[in-house]
Amino acid sequence: MQKPAGTADRQALRGLILDFAGVLTADPHPTHRSWAESEGLHSEAWRATLNDSPDGRRLYSALEIGQLGQAEWNAKTAALLGAGIDPTNLMGRAWSKVPAAQRMAALAHAAKEAGYRLALLSNSFGLDPFNPYEHVGIWDLFDVHVISEAVGLAKPDPAIYQLTLDRLGLPGETCVFVDDHPVNLPPAEAFGITTVLATDEDDTVAELESLFGVTAAVSVRG
Repeated sequence: MQKPAGTADRQALRGLILDFAGVLTADPHPTHRSWAESEGLHSEAWRATLNDSPDGRRLYSALEIGQLGQAEWNAKTAALLGAGIDPTNLMGRAWSKVPAAQRMAALAHAAKEAGYRLALLSNSFGLDPFNPYEHVGIWDLFDVHVISEAVGLAKPDPAIYQLTLDRLGLPGETCVFVDDHPVNLPPAEAFGITTVLATDEDDTVAELESLFGVTAAVSVRG
């Protein structure tokens, strides 16, 4: 079960662990649907190939833990999508227009300025030729980076949560973890980590503001 907001003792909190896609970015599905249509595919082709196709799932799982590089994944997945799909920077083309979650980034900035330690815990979708973390510009926010491709582990494997805590140097009871996939939360809770399921960005930010006693202020540039 997800722990409701307020179960963590603010006085005890010392760390914030954030997922990337769907937490520090907007929901990518609308962008992926538009991209698929621009390639002459059915709007659900990207989701169906990566999630419903056995070959697609196998390739993506290998990509996540570094058994397959992004360039090779691009070539093999393009072939699954359709004979006419250009494999060149396939991941980058599908992801480059997914907006950053500006309020979540502001919340992370506020938490860091308040003295909390920050960890990025992300199931990778490759780093080269397209690096999604550099693209969104959030890498330097974090004290600790645990990227599945780099460590050979992926959520929801409990070992990746233990590794994150070890790198933070914090016990689970002092941390909050935010992810948009419910399956990734129970293993974190087993370590005593308070979890937040990211759905609506504003609601998630409000919950974290309450937990950490900070305010997410987004700069507006004229």
